Amino acid sequence: MELKFFGSKFIYASKFAGLRSSTSSSMLFFSSCSSIGAGKSHQQFCFCGVISSAASESNTDKAISSVGPVHSHMSRINGINGTTSSSLFSEDISMLNAFDDEYGGVVVNSERLPSNPHVFASVLNSSLSRWKIKGKKGIWLKLPSDHSELVPVAIKEGFNYHHAEPGYVMLTYWIPEGPCMLPSNASHQVGVGGLVLNDKNEVLVVQEKYCSPPFLGSWKVPTGFVRESEEIFTGAVREVKEETGIDTEFVEVIALRHAQNMAFEKSDLFFICMLKPLSTDIKVDDLEIQAAKWMPLVEFAEQPVIREDSMFKRVIDIFVARLGKQYCGLYAHHVISKFDGRSSTLYYNILDDGDFNCQPC
Repeated sequence: MELKFFGSKFIYASKFAGLRSSTSSSMLFFSSCSSIGAGKSHQQFCFCGVISSAASESNTDKAISSVGPVHSHMSRINGINGTTSSSLFSEDISMLNAFDDEYGGVVVNSERLPSNPHVFASVLNSSLSRWKIKGKKGIWLKLPSDHSELVPVAIKEGFNYHHAEPGYVMLTYWIPEGPCMLPSNASHQVGVGGLVLNDKNEVLVVQEKYCSPPFLGSWKVPTGFVRESEEIFTGAVREVKEETGIDTEFVEVIALRHAQNMAFEKSDLFFICMLKPLSTDIKVDDLEIQAAKWMPLVEFAEQPVIREDSMFKRVIDIFVARLGKQYCGLYAHHVISKFDGRSSTLYYNILDDGDFNCQPC
């Protein structure tokens, strides 16, 4: 067997992976190859700068595949530039599998991460060096829960926590000098409250099982948080249904409250929605709600917690003005913008037919 190399730098894969190769096969990293002469019994192939014996599979082969599968076919991502290649040298195992984002940064492929922390540390360091040379900016590294052992490695390398969700943690690295220009984590949580009034001028109210002492025994409208990928008005309808069993139809947003330093030091957006009841029989959610009922609007407004609080009192004043058609809330209109081509909901209070008087509830 004869192997000829243009470059002189090559190392055994077992040293790179920190593992011992079996005697029946071997792997070499090299810079390039010009020709390979092989006998019949041990044919050799060139895979992304790796020479491996086809006669058997070793532990080293498995270790290298954890860095990035060594394929002879065309890879979708060639290093980080997102281009495709028909060459046998279609994947650089010294680099993390990644692609460029539209802002001059890099997004690491979370499905092709090395499982061995030592291998990951080496490849991550090499990748950062290459990305710096290429002038890349922000690096996004998503580490799934089953790769949690890689988090300390990335932090030691200089990555910062960005956010966490069930199933993963997102880390970032800003390469250029100066302040980081990557967008920060979500700064707000979004809540909704449903003001539901029936034809008897009664408002749907609840008493929560768990609340702060000042609100014990008080009646309030159903409230809750908007879920991920959920519309504001859909969240209001859902919360009312979950807490009271009442089906409703969204009418409009009558007010919006913005508060700072709430839960987990996040800002809070709270949308107060007017809803039209479509049913009357109350079915209380035993997990969260102590009681629910239809209460006369006047009685609801006279509660000390409402009467003595300027914000709550203002909300009731707005609601009463809306019932008297002296105030218009915000209607939900579905629109598609050419900016991103996506469907959105735009809230505004001018009717499409030019009638500036509020519609009856």
